[in-house]
This record gives sequence, structure tokens and C-alpha cells, in this order.
Amino acid sequence: MNLNGFLFIDKPSGITSHDVVDEIRKKFGIKKVGHSGTLDPFASGLLIVGVGKATRLLEYIKGMDKTYEVEMKLGVMTDTFDFTGNLVEERESSHITEEMIRDAIESFTGEYMQVPPAYSAKKYKGERLYRLARKGKIINLPPKKVTIHDIYVKSFDPVEMAVSFVVKVSAGTYVRSLVMDIGYKLGCGATTTFLRRLAIGKFSVSDAVKLDEVDIKDIKPMNEIVSFLPAIVVSREQAEKVLNGGQVYSNGVVEIKGVFPKEAVIRIIDEDQNLLAIARSERTSKFIKTLTKKVSKERVATLEKVFRG
Repeated sequence: MNLNGFLFIDKPSGITSHDVVDEIRKKFGIKKVGHSGTLDPFASGLLIVGVGKATRLLEYIKGMDKTYEVEMKLGVMTDTFDFTGNLVEERESSHITEEMIRDAIESFTGEYMQVPPAYSAKKYKGERLYRLARKGKIINLPPKKVTIHDIYVKSFDPVEMAVSFVVKVSAGTYVRSLVMDIGYKLGCGATTTFLRRLAIGKFSVSDAVKLDEVDIKDIKPMNEIVSFLPAIVVSREQAEKVLNGGQVYSNGVVEIKGVFPKEAVIRIIDEDQNLLAIARSERTSKFIKTLTKKVSKERVATLEKVFRG
């Protein structure tokens, strides 16, 4: 049975991303399981889990944009930037209008420098920040440039001073920090009360399964999930060589899928669409097409990860 592929899990709130990985390990009896990016325990939504050889492909998914549905409460600030933390401060917020909220939220569109929360899974000298924070060691990391691709308000409850919005962000963005920064901009502070990941790149939570219902049949093929990467299709003879560590040469190229520059991360696949390897292109896609029309044999890609059997 092929246990190499990806699972789209709709993580429930109340458990960690690592708990999901452990559950998959137990359910399928396989040790090699990993995920594409941590979701806070209180958060729910899409978690892409790699099983078997697919764990080696998770790094290409981690860098994708993420989309979240968020709820925040104005006038309240906690040490964790969410409702699970200790109350740090309360401020008057009844004067805040919906127009002020929309202006503040929309002003974050584009790039901005964001400080990671002290309570996060980010590592400092090999230890998770949240573990250090719980020991009373608060580490203030330098701000990091992140991108807010799109953000809009869904609803505003003036009685509860609760705001719901949807945001698409670059990888590495902390939504809890974004909420805190929006609160600062409004002058009243804010904390996250609900967080759900709706999408990772082109992958949607609507295609995910609940953790307690996941089955082997839900495992998606490796090549299908990394199909966003451009590819070189090689002949059967070249495919055998690639699986044995042989580099990719122009005389073994059958087809080019997508457009890519030199040094791009690409897939090497066979004529049956099986993923053979991840490689780094040594030529542009256009130049490789030109080389395939010639009799010459020239190396066009360097293998980085080979997927045998």
C-alpha cells in the first residue's frame, strides 16, 4: 500500500499541530509524518500533512501564502495576543466606529515590519519562544518584513466590540501580531478571539477531512500536490537514470511544463506523470526547449531530492 502523499486535515481547535501528526502516525502505523506549518492550539482549519516520502516536499508548501478568517475583540490586550493568555490591559473602545476599523485594517495592505509574539512556536537558540515565555524569559525578536496581500472586514458588533475579517498573508506572518498592531493603530488595543485557516496557496479547507474521519483513501499523490512547480518530463530511459541519481540532460527531455528561469526549483517527472525528483534548473525553460531540438547533450538540471520506488 502506497503511504507516500499528503493529507488535508481540518484541524479542530483545542489540540496542537503536533497532536495531529501523532494521531496520523498511530492511525496509519507510520513514523514519517510531518506538517506544513503550525496552527495555534486554539486555531482551526487547514493543516497539510505529509506522509512517508511526501515529508521531503513540505518545505515547498510552507512558503505559500495563507488565508485566515479572524475575529478580534477591541479594548482588550493579553500577553499571548489571544484570548488564551493573561489579561494585560483594558482600554476604552466604545468610541471606535466601523469606518475607523475598516480604515485601520485596510491600511495594513502591503508590506510592513512585524514583531513575532513572545508566545509562538518560533525558535530562539534552539528552544521554542512559548516555552521560554512560560519560564518568564520573554525574548523580543527583531521585526520581520511580512506582506498582507488582501484584507477586508466581514462584520462588526458595536455592542461586543467584536470584529471579524478575512486576510491573505505571506508565509511567516503572525495573525495574532497583526491583530495587536491593528489594535495599537486604533489606540484601544485588540486581541484575537477566533482564528481559522481557510487556505494554503491554492489549497482550500473545503477539501480537507476531519481528523477523526481521516482514511488512507484520503492520501493525495505527491505529484498532484506539488504540481504548482514547473516540470521537466523525461523519457523512460532518462527516468531510470534519474532514479539512480543520474543528472538530467537535454537529450532525455520529452516536454517542458510551465515557464521558469535559471536556478528555479522544478519537478522531474516521467511520461506517466510520476514524480521522480525535485531539481534546480541550470537553464531557462526557453533555452531547454531550444536544446531539445539539437543533437547535443547538455546538462539542464541538478537533482536535489530523488524519490525512488
